[in-house]
Formats: sequence, structure tokens, C-alpha cells
Amino acid sequence: GRSVNESGVAKLLNDKIPPMDEAALINDAKHGDLDSFNRLVIGYQDKLYNTAYRILGDSELAADATQEAFISAFRKLKSYRGGSFKAWLLRIVTNACYDELRRKKRRPTTPLEPLTENDEEMESPRWLTDPGASPEKQVETFELEQAIQNCIEALPPDFRAVVVLTDMQGLDYKEAATALKKPLGTIKSRLARARLRLRDCLQSVRELLPAAFRLDEES
Repeated sequence: GRSVNESGVAKLLNDKIPPMDEAALINDAKHGDLDSFNRLVIGYQDKLYNTAYRILGDSELAADATQEAFISAFRKLKSYRGGSFKAWLLRIVTNACYDELRRKKRRPTTPLEPLTENDEEMESPRWLTDPGASPEKQVETFELEQAIQNCIEALPPDFRAVVVLTDMQGLDYKEAATALKKPLGTIKSRLARARLRLRDCLQSVRELLPAAFRLDEES
């Protein structure tokens, strides 16, 4: 079974377009209807941005990768042949992230925290904000978010991608294998090893982890 259930961040990123509407929008977008494509963008932009942010660990690069992914998706839309549209989009944004990582390797820079309009550092991405949470809870959420992100960034990119797509975006093994163009066995192996590394890395903040985030032994 899954080591990490959808919760917290994942609940905030559920698809906003009913499946039947989605199929119609995809069909119209394939025939050049920009309004339909823009509705698909609105429905998936947070999910793609979250994926890119988790893989890249940088809000500006994640925004760039998300934009590139949607441009690429529009150009490739006629090649979409059915199946999970979410998995298809996540494959495109993951490839865009790999491109950003290659560029980043050629031009190393100091990563910056996201900035507000007043050039002040933001404590966490906007999609994590819970206006109803107590100050103590907000601090715990921030500490947990930072710990999870730091541990994800410590993984090799290939491990990072598979754990983000499966445990955070809810793809099954086959969808992740399709998205990453890797054999099923490779996905399972990488995911098992990534989960072990994450569990070890997160031991220092285990008391902050909600039950759904706790990494259990692979079953």
C-alpha cells in the first residue's frame, strides 16, 4: 500500500474540473478553442506548480517550469490519446523540471525564498496557508513543510520525481511509469528507496508529522 496518503497539501490540490467537463474541454481545446484550454490551465495550475516546486525547491523556477509545461501541453495536445490527463500533464511538467535542473547545473545560483510584493520573504507557498490556523499551528505547519521540502531536495532528482508524483500527486505505479517513461519495476524500486531516505530524514521532526504524512515500512 501507499506509505503516504493524500492529505494536507494534497487535499488543497484536488482537481477542480469534473471528469465529464474535462473530456469536453480537452476535445474543444484540441480543435483550437483557447477558452477551453485556459479552463484546463486554471483547473491544473496549482497541481503542476506544486509538483514543480517540490522537485525544484524554488518558487521562481517552479513558476517558469509550470508555464513552459502548459505551453508545451498546448503544442502537444493533439498527441494526447486519452487516459489520465493529469498524468499526461504531470509528465510534461516533470520534463520541464528536468530541463530547469540541467540549466541550474550550468548556472548555479543561490536559491531564494519566495518574496512578497514588498520584497519580504514568504514563509511558505500560498497554497499552504490556512487562515483559520492558530499561530502555534502555523509555526508547526511551516516547520513541517520546511522539513519535508528539505528532505525531498536531498533526494536525487529521479527519486524526487517519483515520490512527488506518487505520494503527493496520487499517481499509481503505472501512471508514474508512463509519466517518467520508466519500467514499472524501476518506479517501484526508486519509490521504495526514496521513502526509506525520506523516513530517515524526517525522524528529527517525527512529532510534527500528522498520521497521513508518517512514512511506514513498505508493505
